Amino acid sequence: MTSMISNIKLKDLDKNTKHLLSIFLITMGIGIFTGLYFVYLTTDMTPSGTMEQYRGSVTMNEDEIPDKFEKPIESMVMTTHDHVNMFAIISFLLGFVFYFNSMVNNKLKFFLLIEPYFSILITFSSMWLMRFYHPFFVYIMMISASLMYSIWYIMIFTSLYELNKK
Repeated sequence: MTSMISNIKLKDLDKNTKHLLSIFLITMGIGIFTGLYFVYLTTDMTPSGTMEQYRGSVTMNEDEIPDKFEKPIESMVMTTHDHVNMFAIISFLLGFVFYFNSMVNNKLKFFLLIEPYFSILITFSSMWLMRFYHPFFVYIMMISASLMYSIWYIMIFTSLYELNKK
């Protein structure tokens, strides 16, 4: 059974399956982009914007009302729960399709398949550490999230290329 599964390649699938997987990958890519756009809208994709989103706005005196308040623990738990579970599902689905590509092999393929799971854990651990321990963790959060998103798009574009090349 294992050898039968590993012999399946995206380039060898029938036309309808290629179309189905292509539409799925395009839809996932759009969904991921929409999430990134939301991050941009709420943080400007900068360390200071990200810290403000979770740690709240810095005020000059006690009487000043901050633009953003510290994210409460209930919101942190909900954000972590929703994103860790959803990102694991996204990583699995993209990885499942990507596994059957014939363009990337061996150690690189293995790295691309498993790395997003490490990035998920590092990203959300860093979010908590940045919020409650030290602002420096924003950099670890941003690096690990960037790596995860980059790998997701590498998997999408590689799979789409193989599914649609003549």
